Amino acid sequence: MSRLYFLFLLLMLNGPVFAQNNTDPVRNDTTAPVLSPPTTHQVLTIDAVATFPDSISKVPRKDSTWKWDATIPVTMQNLQWQQMKRNPYFGFAETPGTFYSDIRKVNGKEFLFYLLVIILLGYAFLKNAFPKYFTDLFRLFFRTTLKQRQIKEQLMQTPLPSMLLNGFFVITAGLYISFLLRHYNLEIPGGFWLGFAYCCLGLTAIYFIKFIGLKISGWLFSKSEVADNYIFIVFVVNKMIAILLLPFLILLAFATPPVYDAALIGSYCLVGGLFCYRIILTFAAIRNQVKVNPFHFFLYLCAFEIAPLLLIYKALLLFFGITT
Repeated sequence: MSRLYFLFLLLMLNGPVFAQNNTDPVRNDTTAPVLSPPTTHQVLTIDAVATFPDSISKVPRKDSTWKWDATIPVTMQNLQWQQMKRNPYFGFAETPGTFYSDIRKVNGKEFLFYLLVIILLGYAFLKNAFPKYFTDLFRLFFRTTLKQRQIKEQLMQTPLPSMLLNGFFVITAGLYISFLLRHYNLEIPGGFWLGFAYCCLGLTAIYFIKFIGLKISGWLFSKSEVADNYIFIVFVVNKMIAILLLPFLILLAFATPPVYDAALIGSYCLVGGLFCYRIILTFAAIRNQVKVNPFHFFLYLCAFEIAPLLLIYKALLLFFGITT
């Protein structure tokens, strides 16, 4: 009985399974790879004979006209020489030509640089060799001490550094005047260095004549002490001009505008100011020893200071052929 019951239950459970009708769509598998449809490729065949328009042949061209001369021995040197003769870039078989080129002129400032170095070294040597003389010179010029007469006597008792500094003034002032002549396009036809030599010789001649003239004038009028004081003041100011002009000489030699223009104007102010200071010192020294009024002193300046400068200026104009 139990067997029949179990068989009936089994049949009842399997019946609905076969009778089910499922209308839901089947879900696609997203992990499956997508296969593209097969494509057909066209195989290109390259013609071995055809070439592209921009192709270059790698095979060198043979020159059938080149034949080795049997009389020439076959050596490496002769072979190289024949190859160079046949090479179109060497052109040994062509007619030789002559090429002309202008001579390059280089106007450097090497000698000027060396001259300035020598001038600076000379100043350093003088300052280290005679330190007391330089100290007394600056103290006397700027009047930083009350012992003016004592310092003046000490300076006059040391002729060697005084003479060397006078020569130093001739070189620096001559170089400065040469720069001014070049600035105003008044160079001597012989060149800058010949003009520099002429300037040094001219300054030497001017101050030597002035020195001799003042000595003779003091002896004739029994005013030798006054003449010596005037000569001393003149050469002290000249020494200071030589020292203070050194930085301006370097700028005038190598600087370019606007630094060059500023250095030129500054040098004018320096030299003009020192000359005015010299006139004031001279008048103060002479007035203490000789009774002279300012008008007579002005006449002296016009006759012995301004007139020689005007004569030198006129001589330079005539020398360079400039008419005014």
